[in-house]
Amino acid sequence: MSADDTAGRRPLPRGTLPAAVGAFLLTLAAMLPLYVYDRVAVLPAQGRFEVTMVADGAGYLDTSRWEWVEGVRIVRNTSVNAQAHGPDWSAWEMSVDTVAEGAMIDHWSRRVIVDRGTGRAVNCCGEHVNGDRAVRQAGLVFSWPPGVGEADHPFYDAEMRAAPVMEFQGVDEVAGLAVRRYDQQISATQVPESAREVPAWLFTPGAEGTVTATRWLQVVRTYWVEPVSGTVINTHETRLETLRPQNASGEVRLLYAELGLRENQIAGRAEQARVRSLLLRALDSWGPWALGPVGALLLVAGGVLALRDRSRGGDRTGPPGAEGPDGAEGARAPANPGATGGERVPSA
Repeated sequence: MSADDTAGRRPLPRGTLPAAVGAFLLTLAAMLPLYVYDRVAVLPAQGRFEVTMVADGAGYLDTSRWEWVEGVRIVRNTSVNAQAHGPDWSAWEMSVDTVAEGAMIDHWSRRVIVDRGTGRAVNCCGEHVNGDRAVRQAGLVFSWPPGVGEADHPFYDAEMRAAPVMEFQGVDEVAGLAVRRYDQQISATQVPESAREVPAWLFTPGAEGTVTATRWLQVVRTYWVEPVSGTVINTHETRLETLRPQNASGEVRLLYAELGLRENQIAGRAEQARVRSLLLRALDSWGPWALGPVGALLLVAGGVLALRDRSRGGDRTGPPGAEGPDGAEGARAPANPGATGGERVPSA
């Protein structure tokens, strides 16, 4: 670079940098809640997780002997394998196993398409419950949407093929977090496609042969949800399953259990909710409230510095002709305009 190019380049006004940084921070403060938050506050597109619930002192009907077994530990494990399904949805392959003292007593599977923004089921793309593709799943699948309010929410029960309402009950504290409690109560209802042949003597002592019976389910479940992130911190479920003959009266218990999440899962979900809620709060409120004022101050400071530089530049400007073309003071006019070449003109 030549000396002439360097001499001809003017430095940027002092207010340019703070004004540019201020404009950037103001733009960022607006984008965090309006653009970034909506893309972060969604369910993961893919991943695997498990929900393990345990009931001690439960009971079930051992169908290999048709005898009631009391005081056992029952474990109900739900496995979820989620895969991205387009930009806004996720396909969940779910399996539910109920085990009593190491013996499998129930198993069913489910495929559901989940809207990652609302957490609700979408009727699409091969959804099914235990192979039944005629189902139309609706309502929440498991997670609540971030920023959940104190409203009631439909929550799908795959065994019942229905979405009874989860009713808001109040505010609690779980693992040091403020959470909202929701209850869902399902009165005794026949489980679709549950008819099976069972010994007749279950309902009528001394009877021979078999009768067709259906499974009936009664459930009271509670979910504790961290509202900012929508993370389920804890869940409790009281289940009573019975068998009833189709063409006669009577009822026998099939299962009774009061299920709850393991303590380590509660702690893990609480920690996950803490981290996620901090991030979402930063994007939605803390970040914009911090960046906005700082950006505005820098923008104003840059404008003030620019005005001062302009004002000082105007004060240094002299009368026309005060400086020569090279920036030095103009040459003083010769005493005798007629003198040239440094020679003195003789006087007349």
